[in-house]
Amino acid sequence: MNKKQLEEQMMENFKREEHMMILVFAQWCINHDLDPEALYRQAYPEQPNNEALQKAMELTVPKEEAGDVADATLLGVLSLFGNEDLAYIVTQEIEKRGRKLR
Repeated sequence: MNKKQLEEQMMENFKREEHMMILVFAQWCINHDLDPEALYRQAYPEQPNNEALQKAMELTVPKEEAGDVADATLLGVLSLFGNEDLAYIVTQEIEKRGRKLR
């Protein structure tokens, strides 16, 4: 495998993993009755509609059918991909949920 092929393979792997991160985010939102697109816009108001998020939303399932996505798992994945702004918004939602339970 030459250098160009290796770089292309690495980019494809990153894109696949990024899509998985977006799917985890979208499913977490669905599981907590939150709108993934609205949260994304709060974190990144200057960005147009996120096509990858829209595709991921097509793959989500109703929360009754979904497995649990732990808050820490989502925050870790977002951090891994450098989505600190989105992680901040997610953290705010987690805190709101905690206040409602009290």
